[in-house]
Amino acid sequence: MAASTHIPRASTVDPAEVERFSRIADEWWDPAGKFAPLHRLNPVRLRYIRDRAADHWRRDALGGSPLRGLSLLDIGCGGGLICEPMARLGARVTGIDAAKRNIAIAGLHAGRQELDIDYRTATAEALAGSGAQFDIVLALEIAEHVAEAEVFLEACGRLVKPGGLVFLSTLNRTAKAWALAIAGAEYLLRWLPRGTHDWRKFLKPSEVVHGLAAGGIAAQEIVGVVYSPLSRTWSLHKSDLDVNYMLYGSKSPARRSATN
Repeated sequence: MAASTHIPRASTVDPAEVERFSRIADEWWDPAGKFAPLHRLNPVRLRYIRDRAADHWRRDALGGSPLRGLSLLDIGCGGGLICEPMARLGARVTGIDAAKRNIAIAGLHAGRQELDIDYRTATAEALAGSGAQFDIVLALEIAEHVAEAEVFLEACGRLVKPGGLVFLSTLNRTAKAWALAIAGAEYLLRWLPRGTHDWRKFLKPSEVVHGLAAGGIAAQEIVGVVYSPLSRTWSLHKSDLDVNYMLYGSKSPARRSATN
């Protein structure tokens, strides 16, 4: 059941972005609908998160439930495309989104799958302000839609427990990203509704690293996420960050106080 959280006036929420995604919320779980690109992207995102998290906590990535016992927050969870597989990997999942319709649909779908996921209408900065923290924080394809990127990134870092991880994926602010992600994907191929992205909100990797550092996160790896039109699949490439990229970072463990 979704819980409601007040969204303060000083917020990273962009009302136009929330309205845009609310209008198409009913299509989240249609693999051939407006969110088809995310359905195709999901396998590479899930493997990356699973494998890096399992390595961090020294677990077997293929051993059934590698995230068992870990708390996980998905910021901008949409209809739950990431939350549900993370729950199946054993994590205690919380999903937040500024759009109430997204949360309603995510909760309904999770209930049908008999998955216990805590969905809330909330923002990252509001949740961080409450003192909540999680072992793993996900911010996937959301940073390029917020109103105040620096505030958002710092909040993401604050939401991570000491010793925990944050995973973020977004679009680079390059000419190539404009050509492929906007001109190509939205206008020529029509993979996405026109106006889905604003190139001015795309973030360079250095900006993301700096923003997360303000929240106590040290970047550990940045990899490109590249689409192959021939195989219609996504893959990771360490040297190609020109369009889509993912990174993960960690927060230092809490220091133990000295005892006599």
